[in-house]
Amino acid sequence: MPTVLITGANRGIGLELARAYAADGWDVIGTCRQPDAASELKAVGGVEIHALDVTDAASVAALGKTLQGRKIDLLLNNAGVNYRGGTLAEIDYDNWAKTMDANVFGPMRVCDVLMENVLASERKQMGFISSKMGSIAECKGGSYMYRSSKTALNMAVKCLSMEFGAKGLVAVMFHPGHVRTDMGGPSAPVLPTESAAGIKSVLDGATASDNGCFYNYDGTALLW
Repeated sequence: MPTVLITGANRGIGLELARAYAADGWDVIGTCRQPDAASELKAVGGVEIHALDVTDAASVAALGKTLQGRKIDLLLNNAGVNYRGGTLAEIDYDNWAKTMDANVFGPMRVCDVLMENVLASERKQMGFISSKMGSIAECKGGSYMYRSSKTALNMAVKCLSMEFGAKGLVAVMFHPGHVRTDMGGPSAPVLPTESAAGIKSVLDGATASDNGCFYNYDGTALLW
């Protein structure tokens, strides 16, 4: 069976993606910062769990060394943060830097270290949990830190798709919906299971024509 690696797999969308792929018979590698505390992820049968902090280059390099030579059919870059602060006056510049580190630099670090693992696989897929809040065309203002990080992620992934598309890479960005997680809040309309199932369905059928595309979790194309 194919192998998927999911970052931030200990909760929310990442956890539901781990459950969905495990239920489908995939070999699932889940990463999180504190594996010992990832009780729900441990309860998902057959998941291989590794420590990973995407903001720590040494941690990313260590994971790459551990997984050296292993084929990864799908790399799902899910880990991210969202510091609150909607207006110019509310911006915390230290938190803005941390947001960019986790949401942009982190996924790129992971891609860099695991690119050969993905390109050696049959599927050669990467999925990125972005956000419609990163769409410039649909911007409604506010949330400077989070919005700008997801816009930057989309550009980085678009560049990645163009650099490695000729080698067979299919890199896809997703708006997961307003999901009922710690980040999305308890009143969010989309359940994590619904979001994960939609993302998985799109990736299950993804082809070269989807490389570099930005989709809603239900497969609807989104504006940049």
